[in-house]
Amino acid sequence: MLVCDYIVESIDGDYAHLRRTDLPEEELKLVARALLPFDITEGCKLHYEMMQYSIID
Repeated sequence: MLVCDYIVESIDGDYAHLRRTDLPEEELKLVARALLPFDITEGCKLHYEMMQYSIID
């Protein structure tokens, strides 16, 4: 099961571009904003576990 953290690099309409914090050289992951917490902003950190994203304070 994949458990990792991301940083929201940019938000483009209905999609967000996420960068893994443990593998920053990987390509950005494009994720529909409908799958992410409502109040995300560029630069915020997300935790992914059990097919859910949550904001890290």
